Amino acid sequence: MLKTIQEIDTKILYWINGHHTAFLDFVMWWMSDTLIMIPFYAMIVIILIGKIGKKLIPLILMIALLILLSDQLASTVFKFTFLRLRPSHNPLTETHLRYLNGYKGGLYGFISSHAINVFSLSFFLLFTVRNKIKFLIPVLFTWATLVAYSRLYLGVHYPTDVLVPVILSIPLAWLISRLYFIIIKRLAARHHEKIRKVQNKLYDKHY
Repeated sequence: MLKTIQEIDTKILYWINGHHTAFLDFVMWWMSDTLIMIPFYAMIVIILIGKIGKKLIPLILMIALLILLSDQLASTVFKFTFLRLRPSHNPLTETHLRYLNGYKGGLYGFISSHAINVFSLSFFLLFTVRNKIKFLIPVLFTWATLVAYSRLYLGVHYPTDVLVPVILSIPLAWLISRLYFIIIKRLAARHHEKIRKVQNKLYDKHY
């Protein structure tokens, strides 16, 4: 069973990595570059400022926690538990792949940190503020899909390296979204309590 999966994995990887153009080389290289995520994240924050106001701070804190957890899950737990060589470092596949700018990534590739990070963020925003940013949800998932695809295009991950984190990102994002709603509920309760106390003081003062 595992051998069959590995064979399918490799065939799909070869097909994606083998179908390249100068335009896709440019796009996929930049989609995998973490620096390009900075302006994208900044754009999301700017949009959210106008949509959710004061709730933005706890939302950003939860996003930071989510990315920390997802990144550590991939980079520390999975990669050093399964020790699965990237196709770019696997003696059986590395010579059959095409690389851009000599980039081969780290030694182990299961699971993709890029994939779990971008999909965790996308699912988290879907679970928490989708009604506020309906127009942005398709953009988020298109972006996440392109990032995941770029990892195959560059020859540094097998398809299952990016498919598994997509699946894992759903419960992870859901759990952090529940924590976000608990925090928002408690903050709202404290705010209402402060208003009630002020109103009581004003009432006592006048009567």
